[in-house]
Amino acid sequence: MKTGAYGRRGGAAPHLALIIVQIVFGTWPIVGKIALRALPSTGLVAFRVGGAAIAFLLLRTIVGRVEIESRRDYFLIALYSLLGVVLNQFLFVKGLSLSTVINSTLIGTTIPAFALLISIALGFDSMSWRKALGIALAACGVIYLVDPLRADYSGGHTVGNLLLLANSVAYGAYIAISKDLVKKYGALTVITWIFVFGTLVTIPVGGYEMTQTSLQNATMQTWIAVAYIILAPTVGCYYLNAWALARVEPSTVAVYVYLQPLIAFALAPWILQETWNRRTWVATLLIFAGVALVISRTKSKAIEEMSEHPEAMSH
Repeated sequence: MKTGAYGRRGGAAPHLALIIVQIVFGTWPIVGKIALRALPSTGLVAFRVGGAAIAFLLLRTIVGRVEIESRRDYFLIALYSLLGVVLNQFLFVKGLSLSTVINSTLIGTTIPAFALLISIALGFDSMSWRKALGIALAACGVIYLVDPLRADYSGGHTVGNLLLLANSVAYGAYIAISKDLVKKYGALTVITWIFVFGTLVTIPVGGYEMTQTSLQNATMQTWIAVAYIILAPTVGCYYLNAWALARVEPSTVAVYVYLQPLIAFALAPWILQETWNRRTWVATLLIFAGVALVISRTKSKAIEEMSEHPEAMSH
């Protein structure tokens, strides 16, 4: 075993924690689909963001508070909340409601590529042939999956896929610009305030939609799914990730992230009766090949940030 900082505190426990995290993250879109059978997408977002904000505030009280030092930092956190919570949640959950778990998980794997692309555009990273080819391959996979030349915007999966793609762009931007503040105050403080700011938009919008929605179809299974989404893939996984990251290298965490699509792909056909087709398989190969090129053998600030915050793949 390594004798460095990570090796001294390693062992099997962090790896077990990371496997649990990826299993839970991989099942969140499936459980989300179950909740969306009875709840509007904005209502589910309101429950998730509001519940997580309360839980993070309680956790922050237990662990200890770090105060935000300036108005500028509050402004930046509000911007991060817009990208990483408000747009992220509204676009992802609405896209999930119109598309499939398989598509949502597949398109979500493009977040590292978008984070890198935005980081390059802002001058935080530099382009290379490997990164350019990887981004191009991932983009071809998404375009092939969405199939814009045969798009059906009236009610098919196209609109949902485009919303999921927009979510990847928004979350990629959040990852690209949020690193400095997370390092300054710590992940728990920044995440707590991001969710608190997020409630200012998500709860009024989701609350209004809930008042217009009949809950006759909301069963005990619906509310169990909502509670699971708040406690497991949001609060529990964020905490387990932070615990594991103190004990293993970030690159190790990055490898585990790619268990998520495999878990979702394996379970979705069994639980939701979703099917694979030739287009899905080809898009999967292109996207995974592109993302692998982007994250392999690079010293990228954006990809390092993805490794340090693997919940970016969870939505």
